[in-house]
Amino acid sequence: MYKATQLGCAIALALSAAGAANAQAPLKATVIHWWTSGGESAAVKQFADAYNKAGGQWVDQAVAGADQSRATTINRIVGGNAPTAAQFNTSKQFRDFVEQGLLNNVDDVAIAGKWEQIMPPSILQAIKVNGHFYAAPVDIHMPAWFFYSKAAYKKAGITSEPQTWEEFLAQLAKLKAAGVVPLAFGGQVWQEKITFDAIFAMVGGADLYLKVYRDRDQKAVMSPAFKQVLVEFKKLKGFVDAGSPGRNWNDATALVVQGKAGVQIMGDWAKGEFAAAKQVAGKDFGCYAGFGPKAPYIVAGDAFVFPKTNDANAIKAQKLLANVVTSPAAQVAFAARKGAIPIRGDVDESQLDLCARQGLAIMKDKSRQLPNSEMLATPDTTGALQDVLTSYWNKNQSPDDAQKAFARAIKGD
Repeated sequence: MYKATQLGCAIALALSAAGAANAQAPLKATVIHWWTSGGESAAVKQFADAYNKAGGQWVDQAVAGADQSRATTINRIVGGNAPTAAQFNTSKQFRDFVEQGLLNNVDDVAIAGKWEQIMPPSILQAIKVNGHFYAAPVDIHMPAWFFYSKAAYKKAGITSEPQTWEEFLAQLAKLKAAGVVPLAFGGQVWQEKITFDAIFAMVGGADLYLKVYRDRDQKAVMSPAFKQVLVEFKKLKGFVDAGSPGRNWNDATALVVQGKAGVQIMGDWAKGEFAAAKQVAGKDFGCYAGFGPKAPYIVAGDAFVFPKTNDANAIKAQKLLANVVTSPAAQVAFAARKGAIPIRGDVDESQLDLCARQGLAIMKDKSRQLPNSEMLATPDTTGALQDVLTSYWNKNQSPDDAQKAFARAIKGD
């Protein structure tokens, strides 16, 4: 993870040169993002079209992979060729840049758009730092959805969605017996982490989740209840196929789309892949946000940040972009293809699918909202926890040893 503290001098020199060079630049927005799958590409095109219609010129800079995309953004800033905007997760990923004065705020856009009245508290806490808005949130994702193939479930004789963790494990066993891959999975560290967090929230409960991630309570981490979460998480290992290590998330989704796998635990961005395959929620595939009507709903998402510049045209482009991507029409058009739900509740839900409408309804119950772990821990700590979980998942490590390693890693902040 790059540290903004190492960039300050280089940025200061680059800004003065870039400001002079770009004084006569047209009102265009170079946007770096990592939306490269079929569904993601279709979604981001909605933002590009909306920005162009608003009088801007969208210059697309797609970079495969979130880490690679963020690294490209940093390199561009250091090199004096900063993008107009860049994608980050709605988390603490860009906090260092705020503290070093490397981002422009979009306060006037946020105030005019009444962001504090229309956006969830967890999103606002991530984008508003020291009283200023340093990012424009573009979606709300819930990384712990369960997507299943209707055809695969029918083959396995499964007729209802599970209401408990035990029922879910029983359904995985039925899928295995029916000859399909029970759990579509990609063995990559971030996929292992979001799968673990899903099980943590559902099995451990919201209170334990917050004690561990928010409070870094060592007693909670070393409790029997947290050890049991680790035990239950590892049970999923028996339901993935031999081809899972290193598999991209969208390739895992494709297994469900094709009916070769029964279910995938993934963020609601997976719906974009179903949509690209012309599949319909409720008909070709099903979705549920957890076990039972009070299951925790983890809130995550994406946002655009705006690298520091003194160029008047670039600042104007940043503000126009922030206004466009948070507008109701663009939000619905993007969310319908991305698989997310809009960051605002005052939108026309008729264009959204069954799963998105479920998500919007759940978001109205604030008692179910749970911050994504990356909103509660720094990128360095998140990385350390990913290392712990991937070691536990891929090696013959005991839950006790994994628990101790997790406790050490969570103290990293």
